[in-house]
Amino acid sequence: MKKRLLSLVILGWLSSFSSMANHALVLQSDFGLGDGAVSAMQGVAFTVDDKIQLFNLTHDIPEYDVWQAAYRLYQTAEYWPAGTVFVSVVDPGVGTERKSVVLKTKNNQYFVSPDNGTLTLVAEKFGIAEVREINEATNRLKNSNQSYTFHGRDVYAYVGAKLASGLMRFDDVGAKVSQEITSIPYQAAEITGEQQISGNISILDIRYGNVWTNIPADMLKKANINKHDKLCITIFEHKVIKYQGKAPFVSTFGDVNKGKPLVYINSLMNVSIALNMMNFAEKYQISSGSNWNINLKSCN
Repeated sequence: MKKRLLSLVILGWLSSFSSMANHALVLQSDFGLGDGAVSAMQGVAFTVDDKIQLFNLTHDIPEYDVWQAAYRLYQTAEYWPAGTVFVSVVDPGVGTERKSVVLKTKNNQYFVSPDNGTLTLVAEKFGIAEVREINEATNRLKNSNQSYTFHGRDVYAYVGAKLASGLMRFDDVGAKVSQEITSIPYQAAEITGEQQISGNISILDIRYGNVWTNIPADMLKKANINKHDKLCITIFEHKVIKYQGKAPFVSTFGDVNKGKPLVYINSLMNVSIALNMMNFAEKYQISSGSNWNINLKSCN
């Protein structure tokens, strides 16, 4: 009877351990694919567990662009299941005193990253369950202690792979730290007047040059802005006006003639600005980031 009970306990423990394993590991960086950096990170992950489910989010983040790294995590994480481990390496402060952390969100995803602002948007969107600082003395690739400039390979890919494979518990990452992370300040979407909204230009739809804001679709309704209203658009970098114009709020690109501006709701259910079959950002020299803001006002 005791042996049978012990066997059931062991089987239960193994089953629990197995349920921790085989979560997806998703890599992001600003390394590009022109050299062996990404391949080295992937190799480390497969060395940890040759059955790991490994995917790339993107490795085309512009060099040192922590804001864009933050946005790409925000853009994609909600479409991945609980347990997914994201490794993001956009790390201009590599080798300095900045913390290396793993953020566990309230939807049970894990984000391995330098604590340099990369986690700003996923922490806001999903909530912080717990943050642990990676113990780099023990949780790093073997024989990498003298390397200070490739933590993506030596620390983040290694820790991410061990978490995703179930070979490391979250508690073993390192000491629990404050439930605060380094955040990048930016303009939150808000109603600022009668039929008027302000927000941030979070990102560009790179291939087509559409301007994506952080203004949610339902905020237009709250501001009494409706389909086919004409909107006055002002875009700022810092506080300098970079664009002023007018466009109708419509459902899709074909609702205006080729080359004409429009305001529409993008795939993330946020307000966007575009030129039909042309590149708005390129034509008007518009970019994105924490210092790029937009104001929309009904001007019927």
